[in-house]
Amino acid sequence: MDMTDSAPGRPPSPLRSLPTAECEVFGSEVLLDEETFSWYNPENWYSVRIGEVFRSRYQVLLKLGFGSVSTVWLCRDLQSEGHRYVTLKVYETGHRQAMNETSVLKYLESIETSHEGAKLVRLMLDSFEVQGRKGPHVVIVHEPLSLSLGGIRGIAGGKLPDNVLKPMILGILLGLDFLHSVGHVVHTDIQEGNIMLAITDQTFFDEVVASEWASPSARKIDGDRVIYASTGLEIPDDPGFPIISDFGDAQFGEMPFIGEVMPDLYRAPEIILKVPWDEKIDIWALGLMVLQKIWDLYEGKHLFHKRLPSREESSIAHMARMVSLLGAPSPDLLERSAVAAEIFDDSGMLRGNDGTPNSTLEDEEENLQGDEKAEFLSFLRKMLQWRPEDRASAADLMKDPWLRRM
Repeated sequence: MDMTDSAPGRPPSPLRSLPTAECEVFGSEVLLDEETFSWYNPENWYSVRIGEVFRSRYQVLLKLGFGSVSTVWLCRDLQSEGHRYVTLKVYETGHRQAMNETSVLKYLESIETSHEGAKLVRLMLDSFEVQGRKGPHVVIVHEPLSLSLGGIRGIAGGKLPDNVLKPMILGILLGLDFLHSVGHVVHTDIQEGNIMLAITDQTFFDEVVASEWASPSARKIDGDRVIYASTGLEIPDDPGFPIISDFGDAQFGEMPFIGEVMPDLYRAPEIILKVPWDEKIDIWALGLMVLQKIWDLYEGKHLFHKRLPSREESSIAHMARMVSLLGAPSPDLLERSAVAAEIFDDSGMLRGNDGTPNSTLEDEEENLQGDEKAEFLSFLRKMLQWRPEDRASAADLMKDPWLRRM
């Protein structure tokens, strides 16, 4: 336990007793949670323990989840009034995303604004370092949230009704408008796993903890390390607004930027074409999220799914799907790119198209009809434009007729 570097504040309350119920323990042949990543190296990950206390303040209650370079834990703050719940994000040692996220969140915290979208961005309550086997691990403390959009996909039965879908998109746009117009921040990783639902009633976590401690999740013992299975969450009875989270790859400052960002299946055209980019890549990603994930909920389909072994190989397949859905890219966008000739031939035809389905947005949209279908597709096309300057801003998208018609 890290009982050093005591944080200032009220004296800590007594530690909560650890659960005594038995749990399933896996053998060494099982790969659990973060162990399933091909790049996982136990020496680089901090072995958090249930019951552990960080900074004489944050007691670990259960594991909420894991990402490519971090694990996330539900804790209680022993020095806060009411012993409120918090989450701790514990990074792999020495990873660039840890310092980047801390820097971006400190910057966002410094902004004084009345913009309502600031409430829809997950800020940082505290940060510190804990020593691991190979060096320090950055730990970020957040308000606890419930499920991500990815998490609610299966629970919602595969589709979302308009009265849930539209407010969710509006909330995301409001948060993006704050980031873009006030903070001048590009998130760069807008996708279903990074949009989470707020919690309006903290007793939600009382029930989660009671259930977990009565029947603890499975775990694996590996020498002096314990790898815990993540605790499953349910959709709260009164889910709150969508919150934009995870700023490990975010950028702020003078635009445009250059360089590789965005997950493979969400890449904007300018990323594949290696053209300088700005906040409009977030708008593109939101458009793809409506298609790939929110539309997956709404329509029960998944349009972008071609994932090949390397980022370079998947570029052709990804670009072919864009051409299918949106038509050919504008010549002036290709002229800005030094690598366009590797993807398109002299006549503007895509090289190496391997049979990607040739269907338009109109073909793919099957549930809506008439004016409602036209308005929905018009909304999508405001985000999914080849040229970034042709994409609508978050502020303009919030005024869209389809989105405003509840």
